[in-house]
Amino acid sequence: MAPSKAQVAIVGGGVAGLVTATLLHGHGMDVRLFERTPVWGAVGAGIQLSPNGVRVLHRLGLADALARTAVRAGAVETRRWDDGSPISRVPHGTLCDERFGAPYYLIHRADLQHCLVSAVPEGIVELGRGCTRLVERPDTVEIHLTDGSVTTADLVIGADGVHSVVRRTVVDDAPRHSGYSVHRGLVPAGVVPSFARDPREMFWLGPGRHVTYYPVAGGDTVHFSAVGADPGTPSGSSSAPGAVEDLDAAFAGWHEEVRRVVTAATSVTRWDLFDRDMADRYATGRVVLLGDAAHPTLPYLSQGANQALEDAAVLARCLKEARPGDLTGAVRRYERLRMPRTADVHRRARALGRTFHLPDGTHQERRDREMRARQDLEHLDWLYGHEAAATTTAPEPGREPSAGRLTARP
Repeated sequence: MAPSKAQVAIVGGGVAGLVTATLLHGHGMDVRLFERTPVWGAVGAGIQLSPNGVRVLHRLGLADALARTAVRAGAVETRRWDDGSPISRVPHGTLCDERFGAPYYLIHRADLQHCLVSAVPEGIVELGRGCTRLVERPDTVEIHLTDGSVTTADLVIGADGVHSVVRRTVVDDAPRHSGYSVHRGLVPAGVVPSFARDPREMFWLGPGRHVTYYPVAGGDTVHFSAVGADPGTPSGSSSAPGAVEDLDAAFAGWHEEVRRVVTAATSVTRWDLFDRDMADRYATGRVVLLGDAAHPTLPYLSQGANQALEDAAVLARCLKEARPGDLTGAVRRYERLRMPRTADVHRRARALGRTFHLPDGTHQERRDREMRARQDLEHLDWLYGHEAAATTTAPEPGREPSAGRLTARP
């Protein structure tokens, strides 16, 4: 069976699932995407797209659509929690385009979803049909759906998030609560008037907490995320209503701008922050994971969507280049290509969960000095410059592929 004739089922209609469906359909494959929710409705608020992810979207023909609603981050600026004293400012803006071939975008999740859904060919997505379990057989995979029906596919791609149902077929583990939760909200642009002349991402680091906010929706709205230590019993990773009053109390004593932002929302959502330990595989013979289903990662590097986009590009290329009848070989190749990269991002994100939230003192002062010493894009080459789909030869197990570095483009 040629790869172009394979029947591929994708479980999950988030960033990873939608992009993978579009890429595989473009390669001539028979693709169906099953999404549990009955209608499209973006959960969450803002999302950050770094150049390594934006390049994938540009290749889908979405450059103009993104530019209409996303905001180009001019810089990433970090300040101290109480007096607002600057720690670092890393210029982005046109420097990202020159060095990495794509901008750093700040976008509302609903706007991104609209872009991705518009790119998916008609007849592929089946809303209101989630997966309850899989049964993998030597020549096919049975997909049991929430409406009681059963269908089959030659290959199932799990793109169903940190609480993935598909993952159970590949890895026997459970999500790990990080001890932190995040409140997210949207406030009017006027709450941070400096964004009008200087659109950027703002970080504020403090003991046990940090806050980030940035403009979205063409600059008309500001998204914020307020992260804090939360040793209580987790309620799950799904969005739940939060209370602005909780933020008012949690950020007492913080800089007046931070307090103005986190208390200006009319409503907020609260999420427990989960990841999982890195698995020793992302695939079986006919089931393969990508995005948060494969390597759920804490959000401190803002790489959840971007690593999912890298996954989609690599998996699509591996399947396109597969030898006839060798889908298993293709997913094993994808696995060998992606595991070192995603493990590195996962490890660094966990480490930032500690360094972002240091109490004031010697370790915090050392962290701030190190951040001041890295106020250029060069130290982000490993992240933004990684060209995932450019690698055509899978490394030997245990050896990481070279990320490469994109040079300035004319």
